[in-house]
Amino acid sequence: MKQELKFKTNINCMGCVGNVTKALNEAVGADNWSVDIQSPNKRMTVRGEDVDANLVIAAVTKVGFRAEEIEA
Repeated sequence: MKQELKFKTNINCMGCVGNVTKALNEAVGADNWSVDIQSPNKRMTVRGEDVDANLVIAAVTKVGFRAEEIEA
């Protein structure tokens, strides 16, 4: 089932986005995620089939950042 999950992160610049790109691409696929670094909450959106929030959080944490699921 197609889903859209939102996360509050500490990914706050394009350099940070670059650091998490490989991990998130492997976890959820390229073009299935984005980070709004302009948002005060540094909101990350992940879209896909049966997205696992814990997998997303683990991928972000593995490369040294934080992610917390929030209501969409």
